[in-house]
Amino acid sequence: MANSRFEYVKQFEYSDNLLPNTWIVVRVDGRGFSKLCAKYNFEKPNDRRAIDLMNAAAKAVVTELPDITIAYGVSDEYSFVLHKTCTLFERRASKLITTIASTFTSYYVHLWSTYFPDTPLSPPLPSFDGRAVCYPSVQNLRDYMSHINNLYNTTFWSLIKLGGFDAKEAEKFLAGTFSADKNEILFSKFKINYNNEPEMYKKGSVVVRDYELVEPGSHNVAETIDNVAEPVKQSKTQDENDRKRRNKASVVVDHLDIIKDDFWDRRPWLLSNKPGKIPKQI
Repeated sequence: MANSRFEYVKQFEYSDNLLPNTWIVVRVDGRGFSKLCAKYNFEKPNDRRAIDLMNAAAKAVVTELPDITIAYGVSDEYSFVLHKTCTLFERRASKLITTIASTFTSYYVHLWSTYFPDTPLSPPLPSFDGRAVCYPSVQNLRDYMSHINNLYNTTFWSLIKLGGFDAKEAEKFLAGTFSADKNEILFSKFKINYNNEPEMYKKGSVVVRDYELVEPGSHNVAETIDNVAEPVKQSKTQDENDRKRRNKASVVVDHLDIIKDDFWDRRPWLLSNKPGKIPKQI
């Protein structure tokens, strides 16, 4: 199309570059999942098969895209974090969202029969949309990750299944409530102690590369990263070596408390973007 009379159409393209030196979170959400859950009779508030499928798809995405440093999922939502120094697709929102959402959707459909062997898929097939948000500091990123939880879903569906509420009534009843309120509702109305729920449901699922944990207090990665005005540039050789080390690491799914400092203190590679030490095989 170069130097042709059709080249003018490029004028309609617009820049969608994301802010430099910020953490990029690409969040994918199930599209029309209320209907899908009803169609395939997902158990509410948590269907173990569906959660395992979400985790398997997320693990595949993190494995395929080494630029993702951590992923975190609850219900039909997964957030994928790219480091401040990431230049994947020149930090273009449309490319990042399309790549992550489409890869996630592809694996979700591909792996469906593994987790629902007796329930074949039929159109309309599951799909996920996405959005990208930039967070300037480590604290902003951690606060975002901390606000996602399963307590609302558990309380919402308990009101419907055990309390006789319909969806609108439950939503209105929970409007403006805090975590302590929801815990009290669960216990006082239904004798459910949320602390006794399985870790997978309470804490969600985190997907990371498996490196050796370090001692808390042995580094100040968060402060160092936040104090850098411009990302430190590495040579192509250094970037390639880091990529090879990431590819050698196993990608694991776990159910951990990502709100507390200990999770981040023991995993400095999540914030530094430098691969850790591969655990020795026993």
